[in-house]
Amino acid sequence: MINEQKQVLVSDEYIRGGYYTKFPGGGLEFGEGTLECVVREWQEELGQDVKVVEHIYTTDFFQISAFDNVTQIISIYYLVTPTSPFIAPVITKPFDFEVPEGTEEMERARWIDWEDFSADAVSLPIDKVVADLVKAKY
Repeated sequence: MINEQKQVLVSDEYIRGGYYTKFPGGGLEFGEGTLECVVREWQEELGQDVKVVEHIYTTDFFQISAFDNVTQIISIYYLVTPTSPFIAPVITKPFDFEVPEGTEEMERARWIDWEDFSADAVSLPIDKVVADLVKAKY
């Protein structure tokens, strides 16, 4: 998602003991199409209704999961836009949240100004490829 101020939305996440900045999204559920997954994930993670504007990229290289050494990852990226005013809570600094003891996963959305956005702004290998594509295309 890119807003009117030309900021890119990312998700700062604590997952299994590590901190990652990534694009919002998640896993496909059985029986679900990719476009349905995008809409559901945005609603679940951000409480935000969105529509898909266009396909950006599908992974075209081998990538092992960052969270285990046995799962191959194929990621599909879409540009989305909110279907109503953007209301999801956001933080202004990376990882500006407390992780309660015993918590395995936590996430918060954050806008990154266009001039500060690059592959270096995200953590995961496929997200880095997509960040470069987004900067070149938009």
